[in-house]
Amino acid sequence: MEEMAKLEQNRAMLDAVRTLTGIVDHVSSFEPVRKADLRRGDQLLIATVNSLYSISVLDDGAYLIRGGWFDRQGASPALVSIAGCTWGGSVIKTDIVAACGLYLEFGNRLVTSRIRAIRLVRDEASPGEDEAPTRMDESVLSRCGIRWSDGKAS
Repeated sequence: MEEMAKLEQNRAMLDAVRTLTGIVDHVSSFEPVRKADLRRGDQLLIATVNSLYSISVLDDGAYLIRGGWFDRQGASPALVSIAGCTWGGSVIKTDIVAACGLYLEFGNRLVTSRIRAIRLVRDEASPGEDEAPTRMDESVLSRCGIRWSDGKAS
């Protein structure tokens, strides 16, 4: 119930930020996940209104994406960049990966539905040069209270 109230509050705020001034004012009120704060091996679980995405942080601005549209297209896991987040228009915040209430835009120009929840799972030990980053598995998802089903949160 609390999550729904927060989502409604985010929607109300987003309705108020249809102008550039509104967007600038809104930026200070959300808690984004910044690209600069992520390190190789970190995992992000992003639940949008329509889908669930698992994002593995790689090097040099690359991410391994699983879920949502990529699962539905049979393209998971997909190696893509993240352009940033938008308010639903052409203004994009390029230094962030995700923020509740915004839309995630991938480097392939795919834009998700509105982000409703974000969970960051830090890699306990940064993998070495030759190691692959840790992979999000069902146990991590279940600890976050999420069940994976065709790229949708349930």
